Amino acid sequence: MQTDAPRPPRSAAGATPAMAQWFAAKAQHPDGFVLFRMGDFYEMFFEDAQRAAEILGLAVAHRGEHQGEPIPMAGVPVHALEGYLARLIRQGHRVAICEQRETPEQAKARRAPTIRREIVRVVTPGTVTEEALLENGRQPWLLALAEANGELGAAWADLSTGALACETLPPAELPALLARLDPAEVLAPDNWLGRPALYPVADRLTPVEAPRDAAARVAAFFGVASLDGFGSFAPAEAAACAVVLEYLRRTQGTGMAGEDAVPRLRPPEPQGGRGTLRMDAATRRSLEILRSERGDTRNCLHAAVDRTLTAAGCRELASRLGAPLTDGAAIAARHDAVGFLLDAPPLRTALRGCLKGAPDMARALARLALDRFAPRDLAALRDGLARADAMAAALDEAAPLPALLRDARAALRPEVSGGTSPRAELERALAAELPARLEDGNLVAPGYDGELDALKQLRDDARGAIAAMQMQLAQDWGVASLKIRHHQQFGFLAELPAAAGEKLLRGAPAALEGTPHAPVHRQTMANAHRFTCAALAELDRRLAAAGEQAQKREAVVVRHLRALCLGAGAAIDAAAAALAEIDVQAGAAELAAGGVWCRPELTDRADFAIRQARHPVVEAALGRTRGPAFVPNDADLSAGQRLCLLTGPNMAGKSTFLRQNAILVVLAQAGLFVPASAARLGLVDRLFSRVGAADDIAGGRSTFMVEMTETAAILNQATARSLVVLDEVGRGTATWDGLAIAWAVLEALHDRIRCRAIFATHFHELTALSGKLPELRLAHMQVREHRGEVVFQHLVAPGAAEKSWGLHVARLGGVPRAVVARAGAVLAALEQRAAGLEPLAEELPLFSAPPTSVRPVGPPSGLPAVEPALLAELDRLDPDSLSPRDALAALYRLKMLHQRNEPAFCHHEAVAPARDTITSVE
Repeated sequence: MQTDAPRPPRSAAGATPAMAQWFAAKAQHPDGFVLFRMGDFYEMFFEDAQRAAEILGLAVAHRGEHQGEPIPMAGVPVHALEGYLARLIRQGHRVAICEQRETPEQAKARRAPTIRREIVRVVTPGTVTEEALLENGRQPWLLALAEANGELGAAWADLSTGALACETLPPAELPALLARLDPAEVLAPDNWLGRPALYPVADRLTPVEAPRDAAARVAAFFGVASLDGFGSFAPAEAAACAVVLEYLRRTQGTGMAGEDAVPRLRPPEPQGGRGTLRMDAATRRSLEILRSERGDTRNCLHAAVDRTLTAAGCRELASRLGAPLTDGAAIAARHDAVGFLLDAPPLRTALRGCLKGAPDMARALARLALDRFAPRDLAALRDGLARADAMAAALDEAAPLPALLRDARAALRPEVSGGTSPRAELERALAAELPARLEDGNLVAPGYDGELDALKQLRDDARGAIAAMQMQLAQDWGVASLKIRHHQQFGFLAELPAAAGEKLLRGAPAALEGTPHAPVHRQTMANAHRFTCAALAELDRRLAAAGEQAQKREAVVVRHLRALCLGAGAAIDAAAAALAEIDVQAGAAELAAGGVWCRPELTDRADFAIRQARHPVVEAALGRTRGPAFVPNDADLSAGQRLCLLTGPNMAGKSTFLRQNAILVVLAQAGLFVPASAARLGLVDRLFSRVGAADDIAGGRSTFMVEMTETAAILNQATARSLVVLDEVGRGTATWDGLAIAWAVLEALHDRIRCRAIFATHFHELTALSGKLPELRLAHMQVREHRGEVVFQHLVAPGAAEKSWGLHVARLGGVPRAVVARAGAVLAALEQRAAGLEPLAEELPLFSAPPTSVRPVGPPSGLPAVEPALLAELDRLDPDSLSPRDALAALYRLKMLHQRNEPAFCHHEAVAPARDTITSVE
């Protein structure tokens, strides 16, 4: 999280009462902005005002002086708070909201020098609930890390929906968890802040301390004696959950009613990452699942396949793509639902008609729980439950339903204890036209509450009440010209002409004595007299109080509706989840209906056979630009050919082919259909994609070091059930070094890990391994040369590529013709020199082991021994410490010693076990 450098505290000495309150609030939150409520504005002072002016484009004014200097001030209107708050939060700032807790009249009644103000909430990137601060397709996870008993625990919560999950994990798995969640804010102990694993989220870190008695604190929050009813929690998981809950308690403050704002969270789900396809950060970045490598959300897998119609459905789809399943039965249940809706277009159309424009019930319910809701949140629950009921009715007509849709239909009609349906109550209670804010009034429909109706009638019909009173007093006092007027100090008064007033002063009608209409003189003017009476004073009091009483009564009704909805919160939550479930399934069916998409056949074997597959993101981009049609390709990594060595030029589509096969696994195991004519996939436990090159400047790692680190993660973590796609391993270093690394990696994937893999390379020497590695098959990207021009066909064909076509790509990239021509001449010379070399695969045994020892042996028989003086000179030299001049001198000395003797050399041979005892490469 972005925080500001601490500044020397200002002294509050001599400050006005209001500014003294500001100093107290700022002392509590020195690292964030304090928005200080003053009437219709939230004001910021001193450095806060100056920094906010730069960020938000505000004008800086001055309000009074402090210690002889003007006080800088900048403010935002109360009604526009969300927009300004969103801009501060998205830049990682913390914001403390300091609210007025009483009216000026209340402060005056208790003889206070200023209105009482308090911090009611601290807004941080991981604790936002306002619509303006939230993204429809992303959950703003608040992630907490804690250690206990030598284990790392992680817990993550979404305050806007009430989700809470946790798990224990090895520290090496932390980067993968961070990549999967992409948390908005990370809570970590102080001693964790410098760990390399947290570098990617360094700007989102908040240091915290883990509370004691973690399990007891978590149990107390959920009102249970222990956590056993929720599952089995490791101490590290409980500690992380306690950190989340304590942080929320400290930041959420109080609600509109002045009570503590208690977040509505579902019980934690232990082992939250189990049963999901594991992908590390590099793989997620390479496959661009939820964001592109540039950071946008348009050109990514989620955007390409998203056909959902609700915010909740969009989030659920993102969650499934980010954490695909590994349980075949659960995946099959999702595929059953998609297939059912694909084969039932009328039902799918009806369901999507109900979903279009459906409100976000989960987030509305969360705001109700925190007591920071608006009228539209109550309306969201009313309208969302109505949509859910209509969807359940549509599903009633379709039978038999697959299991997921059957369960969703049951949840769409929430059962409420006590017989009071929140939907029916809300439909009866809410007005047709709702105000933007609760304090604006007129939220409750006429006829719902009789007492409120009477107060509103009195408030709204003041003119009629005054006219009736005026007519009555004119008749009783015998003055037809009597007028009732409002005086700022005396309230409503009856004004009479001077003559009529003088007559009334001399004596009122005897019949009025002792009645509420008996006149009482208040004021004499040049040409008029003003009177009041008990009835007029009572009318004045009633009219003045009617608005306030109506507002108070409406607040009582609203609190009743809030309590009703929170009481049915679990059922509403289930209905919201069911609505999102159907949205995802119907959207997936709509996607499959729009092109050639098939249901993948999932097996427990090491299968991988795909026909006519396409890359959904590239295909969508081509469709937007009306470019050429995407060229589909087959892929078969099943038993006997699980390792594919792919060669061919750049720009021919190698990277696209690699990524599309990995993406098909993500789609299939997320429960969607795949862009292919047929697919049979063995379940994948871990997915690895190392495609593309990038350095890590912040981590101090070069491009080649990043490549080697990612390759090491694959070799250390992949299993026989994994899928690996690798592009150009070893190209970041010298040719022979890179070839050696690629060679060894390819052998390790084939012999030791034995996983399914696609290995793209420009090292054509590796193709010689096809005769040595039984399950390696060759493939290449087809290229056709026509009249000197290269045509990339984007087709994968069996066999090795004839050449790399690198010079042609250089020419297409705009490299000057003279440079390309010179490169062609150099290439011809290099190829001619290499033509006499024997194939590399014949020089290296396929199965080899590291030498167990190395000993010097003499030269072959018939050759003279090495001159001792020459060996002594060689032993004396330290090449690393020689300057260029010293090295040249040493070379001359060696040459002179050599010329004195016959040519000689020293030979070393490796002593290793016999060839037939080596069975594999480790």
